[in-house]
This record gives sequence, structure tokens and C-alpha cells, in this order.
Amino acid sequence: MKIGIIGAGSVGSATAFSLIMTGVAHRVVLIDMNKQKALAEAMDIAHAAPFTSAGKIIAGDYPDLQECEIVIVTAGANQKPGETRIDLLARNVKIFENIIPSIVKYAPNCILLITTNPADIMTEVALKLSGFVKERVIGSGTVLDTSRFRTLLAYYLGVSAKSVHADVLGEHGDSEVLIWSNAEAGTLTLDQFAQSVNKPLDDGKKAEITDGVINAAYKIIEGKGATCYGIAGALTQICRAIGNNDYSILTVSSHHQNVEGVNDVCLSLPTIINKTGIRHVIMPNLSSEEHEKLHKSAVTMKEYSEQALKLISDNKLA
Repeated sequence: MKIGIIGAGSVGSATAFSLIMTGVAHRVVLIDMNKQKALAEAMDIAHAAPFTSAGKIIAGDYPDLQECEIVIVTAGANQKPGETRIDLLARNVKIFENIIPSIVKYAPNCILLITTNPADIMTEVALKLSGFVKERVIGSGTVLDTSRFRTLLAYYLGVSAKSVHADVLGEHGDSEVLIWSNAEAGTLTLDQFAQSVNKPLDDGKKAEITDGVINAAYKIIEGKGATCYGIAGALTQICRAIGNNDYSILTVSSHHQNVEGVNDVCLSLPTIINKTGIRHVIMPNLSSEEHEKLHKSAVTMKEYSEQALKLISDNKLA
């Protein structure tokens, strides 16, 4: 599978490395405004590739995106310590006005995979700018947040994170919703499993884990300036599902006609992914409190998406 990556910063480079080293991509094209940076990253990754795969990576430009099955967009203004993803909105809309039409020109049949923050809103912007059908514009959504949730639960319960089934839905950001009501491990509800291993999940522990998930990015950014490895893993998993035609269920972000009474909004729900992109979206069973939180998240995303779409210049629309 040939994959293009727009942006050779920490996320783009880590993702390129992950795609090559896992063999998910047989060829990667890395594009950045800073051509010297893209070339250096591509060279460094190319020197590691022979240890695990026969993948090839090059630093290129938009014409090199021809025949790419997936184009990942990581480019955008950096999130600063203390800055929310929403604060990035205006700057990144302008960046997308240049990036998305160039992708469409040279890779008109690709699947767009958006991870630039605020990811849900930028997915909506990419959908509008590209003119693609909604099934081919996917946001990384809460795939990473779900991994964080499962990891913290697994550490506390003393099991593998792969054996914990628990999702985060809604926004990839402050209004995201951790779904406790239908989470499970070992065919037991999470609370039942926690009791069986003598690790009760009381309100205090749940609040601690919730805080750890929602504020993970802020803590990482404060400590080292950017997140990269977790999101690279999430993007690799999404690309694997597409490339292998897996029909995997992942909490990606996409455009929905209606979520909790909110029309035309991008956010994350459990979604079946295959080689065509979005195959089917699932509305899970939720508690009344979770329904309410998901509604609030959808309202928030709708509000900011409307603002973002107004920022797009008329001459940039596909």
C-alpha cells in the first residue's frame, strides 16, 4: 500500500516510521514545506527499514502522491502548552486551504485521513474542501483516546490492554465521553471484573482514570512539547484496517447526519473500516448520562464546525 503523509513534524515522522517498520505501507511519500526536514526524516527512516521490512520511503512533493491509497494529513500549527485544540482552529483552516486541493489534484481516489487538531473539525473542513464522499474522509478521532482509556484500565486491573473493551466517543478533546456503562473484560462488565480481581472501580478511581485520559495530551505536551508515538500507533492501526480490508471496528471520526439530535457533525462513534473507508457506523448502547454527554459533545463540535466552515474562502471550495 502506498501512503502519503503531509507534514514531517513529530507526528508525521513518527507515523512514517511506524508504517514502514510494521510493513503496513510498502511505500511512503513524506511531504513538508521544509523540504530539508522531510528529506532528513525520510533518509533516517529508510536506513532503519531493512531491519524489519522492504518498505521504501521518499521525501517528495504533491505530484508524488499519485496512486496513493491513503493520504494522512498531520500538518498544522502546533498546539502550545495550555492551549486547547479549539484555539488552533483559525490557523489550521488556512493551512488546509492550501493542502487539501493539492491532494485532490494528484490523488483524487485516495482516502483522506485527518489528524491535524482540532481533529473532528478539521475532518469536516477537509470533507468540504475536498468534495469527497464522506466515506473517504476519516478523522483519527478517539482511536488514541480509546487506547489511553484501555491502557489505564489495564494497568489498574493487571491485565493486557488488548483484553479490555472500552471506548471513548464524541470529540477528540475536552468534551470526549468515556463509555463506562458497556465496558467489559473477560466477558464480564468492567465493574464485575474489577471485583473479581479485587480492584474495585469506585467513583474516585473512575474520576482519576477519566482525568488521565482527557488530560493526557496536555501532560505530554507540557513535558516534551508534542505527542507523537500514540497517535502514530493509532494512524497505523487505521491504515492497517483499510489496507487489509479488515472490517475492523474503530472509534474514528466521520461526518454524521444525526448524532443525539445534532445534524451534520463530525465526531467519533464505533465504525466499521474496510478498503473503501467508512463501511458502517454503530450507535452503541449508552446510559442516560452518556447520551447526555455525547449530545453536549456533538453540540460543541457543531458550533465550532460552523465557525470553521465560514472561514473557508469561497474560491477554495471543490
